[in-house]
Amino acid sequence: MFTEQEVIKAQQAWGNGIVRIGSLKADVSAAVKAAEEHLDTLYAFELGDVLFKPTKCAQVQFRLGKIAALSYFVGGNSDYPEDTGFAINPWTAVRFENAAIILEENRAIAMGNYWFTDLEGNETKVEYTFGYKKDSAGKVKIDLHHSSIPFSG
Repeated sequence: MFTEQEVIKAQQAWGNGIVRIGSLKADVSAAVKAAEEHLDTLYAFELGDVLFKPTKCAQVQFRLGKIAALSYFVGGNSDYPEDTGFAINPWTAVRFENAAIILEENRAIAMGNYWFTDLEGNETKVEYTFGYKKDSAGKVKIDLHHSSIPFSG
């Protein structure tokens, strides 16, 4: 059975990874390597499909592979020209606030808001839904990542 603490720990690791990628912005190859490690460590690409819907994409808003997700985080892929590197903004902090977490035997789903803090201390609020499952070693991995800017109409 999944626990709430496992989900919270995975969220903290995700946020720390995004901050780490951004801290390497001046060294593009190091930032790309950190983003690849982030995806390898925290996402379930090796287990099957990962549904990845990044926050700031309109042309190719659904990313179903690791290369597409990497492009969103660090940019530089001509197949995804709208990607400017969300993770290399850079962000100095990521804070999750869960509206709810569903815990099941083999998966968990969390939904809520997360805030990204920029270098000036300004926060950007984003809505998210993340799905989690465990690999054969029991490590929590993301297989569903949906982010969107709150509606303002």
